[in-house]
Formats: sequence, C-alpha cells, structure tokens
Amino acid sequence: MREIFDEAGARGFVHARDIDGDDEVGLDPDEPVVLASVFKIPVVLEYARQAAAGELERTERLTVTAADKDGGIGTSGCADDVSLTLRDLAHFTLTMSDNAATDVLLRRVGLDRVHATLAELGLRRTRLIGGCAELFAQVEAELGTLELYGLPRELVEPLAVRDPERTTSGTPREFTTLLARIWRDEAGPAEACAEVRKIMGEQIWPHRLASGFPSEVRVSGKTGTLWGIRNEAGVVEYPDGGRYAVAVFLRTHDLGERNAAADAAIGRAARAAVDRLRAG
Repeated sequence: MREIFDEAGARGFVHARDIDGDDEVGLDPDEPVVLASVFKIPVVLEYARQAAAGELERTERLTVTAADKDGGIGTSGCADDVSLTLRDLAHFTLTMSDNAATDVLLRRVGLDRVHATLAELGLRRTRLIGGCAELFAQVEAELGTLELYGLPRELVEPLAVRDPERTTSGTPREFTTLLARIWRDEAGPAEACAEVRKIMGEQIWPHRLASGFPSEVRVSGKTGTLWGIRNEAGVVEYPDGGRYAVAVFLRTHDLGERNAAADAAIGRAARAAVDRLRAG
C-alpha cells in the first residue's frame, strides 16, 4: 500500500476488516484523519435510527433554500428552493454528496444526537464540528474565499479544514468499525441499518473505491474531498459471501481539484487490503 500511495504522490491511511470475522489489515489505521464528506455516513445513520424509532417521519418535507446552497451538485446547485422528504435528503446526502441536503438533514436530526450515537457505538475519536457550512466557514474565516484552486500552496496547506485536530475528523479503524456494525445490524435497529446500506449502495461515484474491484463485486461507499484530501469508506461484498469494510484516507501533494492517480490509488489500496484478508 505504501508503494501505491508513493506512486500517486500521496500519504495514505487505511484500515480493512472482515465483517464476519476477526481478520484486519491496516496502514496507520489509528492516526487521526480529516473526514471531509465521509462524515455524512453517521449523519444519515442518525436519521435512519430516528426514523426507525418513530421519532420522525421519513416523508416529512423540508425546504433547501438559497441560504443552504454552495453552488455544488444536487440541491446545492439548484436555482430555486427545493422541497424534499427526509428520506430523499438522506438519499442525496450519500449518493451524490449533496452538501445542502446534508446540512438541512443534520439540522433536523441534531448534531448532539449524532455525537451521542457515535459515543454509544464506541467511536470516541470521531467528531463533527458541524455540517458542510461549518467546514467552509473555517476556510472563509482564514482566507475570505472558497476559490482555493490555484492559490499558493503556503496559503492552502495550513488551513484548519485540512488539520484533523481542528476540523471534522476520525480514524480509519473507527469508520470500518462503524460500517461493520451497520452491515451486521448492530449500529441501530435492523431497519435503520438496512436503509443506510441501501443508500450507500446507490452512490454514483465509481472512480475511487469501486475502481479497484471487478463488476461482480458490490461496492457501497461514501467519498470525501477537500483541498489535498481524497477519501472513501465503504463495504465490498463478493459473490461468495465475503464482506469487507474498507476505509482509505489520502493527503495528496497535488492540491488541485482533479487527481486521477490519487483516486485510482484509493481503489488499488483497498483491493490490496481486501486481497490480503481473503488470502487468510
């Protein structure tokens, strides 16, 4: 895995575990890492837990307004206000990483409730400073702009949003623990876990984790991207029944928006880790 990351000009942090066994493999799996949009997994889990408990209705509708939008994809880039059910907000949050949908959903379920669930599951090194708006606010507070691509490296590298001690963060091991518990129906009611699994299986991005595996292997994941940060955490399921939770977090030398080599390295490293688990 180190060779894979070296070739891509990246520093990698990895953990992979057999969901139905005790085997695991990793590269600095307990080091703190910037989550970027990987934090959206526990947000949607909290929504699903509350829905399964009858604390909220999946068909409740909320409106994404201009105040929530950052010009990105999904509702974030819509010209007009968009009214969606909670389950559709959750769908947009994980499948396409819609930032506005995420923040509206997070306000509804409550940041304190997300942290309480993380603590209940023993994930005490995973913390959220808020939603996507809070992440971008960190950047604007330091630089006064979100147009960072093309800025000098000395301005971008020290940003709080790139420092796991000052922003939303966790560890690779904690995220494979979370995913394994979701896949084993241990992260909440079975109904809630099944809902999260379904949504993660519909993610539209195939260029990272999924790129390392053949088409007959089912890949369910969630990407995360910031300046010089490229991540994905997910589960790969083989036709023979083997199930493996994998989390790969990269810090890249290239701070640009596109980095095909780093994206591919996530898939290659995940495949290397899973192959080692399958080899026994």
